[in-house]
Amino acid sequence: MDNTLDLHFTVDGSDFTLAGETSSKVKKTLNQLGFNPAVVRRVAIAMYEGEINMVIHANGGTIDVQISPERIVAYLRDTGPGIPDVEKAMQEGYSTATNKVRELGFGAGMGLPNMKKYTDEMEIETTVGEGTTVKLVINVQQA
Repeated sequence: MDNTLDLHFTVDGSDFTLAGETSSKVKKTLNQLGFNPAVVRRVAIAMYEGEINMVIHANGGTIDVQISPERIVAYLRDTGPGIPDVEKAMQEGYSTATNKVRELGFGAGMGLPNMKKYTDEMEIETTVGEGTTVKLVINVQQA
């Protein structure tokens, strides 16, 4: 693999049963490309958490992934309500999910903290009323 592979996905925010499809497709692609399983796992977990957040809070969005031999970068973009207090949202257990979402087993307030935990870099750009972009970077270290 000499260059960057760019992938683009649309996340459907209206159907919980589809949440996780994008992270599964990226995981499959990384496995097919021969990436270290530990790297694949980190990417899959961070992206899954972000994808679930997009469905819960923002009615979906888009995910762009850039795969290179050195690193994997994912941009998760939505046009949802934005995050009023990023610092608070980064606290484990803090959630603005509805009771309906919690009844489905989501909304425990671990999405953003887990995204940060499983990535080497995470940047959040958010504007209340306009949406959020989260950049996830996972460096590919050779095992």
